[in-house]
Amino acid sequence: MSTNPFSARSSNDHQLLIQTLTPATRTPLLALAKRIADAGCNLSDARVSTIGADTSLTLLASGAWDAVAKLETALAKLAREEELRLTHYRTSPREPSGHLLPYLVEVVSSDRPGILVKIVDFFSRHDISVEQLSSMRYQAMQTGAAMFQAQFTIGVPDKLHIAALRDDFLEFCDGLNLDAIMDPVKF
Repeated sequence: MSTNPFSARSSNDHQLLIQTLTPATRTPLLALAKRIADAGCNLSDARVSTIGADTSLTLLASGAWDAVAKLETALAKLAREEELRLTHYRTSPREPSGHLLPYLVEVVSSDRPGILVKIVDFFSRHDISVEQLSSMRYQAMQTGAAMFQAQFTIGVPDKLHIAALRDDFLEFCDGLNLDAIMDPVKF
């Protein structure tokens, strides 16, 4: 018997991934959270992001098959009533990736086209998965320069030599005139 309550998943636990895109002034977060609870499901994971004038929600609901079916019906009705761009589909739990080490990467530079593509390509060539990504352009307060900032959480295969990878990545960033750090996630 497992002593970790997070690893003891019920075989009857089904998951529903829900995504919406709405104007920021009409975010359906509360309405969706209520529908999830009313159906007898749990809100297992949530991502809310305002980009431009819109808000994107990605929610993961979990529960027994009948509760998930009830939620699917409630979501269809909510989408019609509120005229939401709403997508949902059943998914399954992610298999643990014990061979991937979590690292946090932060990059800052002057803004120019293609920076993000080059960074993602670097990770792809090294078989490193991008688990989370947040990037933005902004204007430096002090100088007004157009800036780029990105924060990645990556999964580094445990077979890779970390010091060599860090050296390769920092050399890659130096070649592109990017200021970067790569540190292990410590939580």
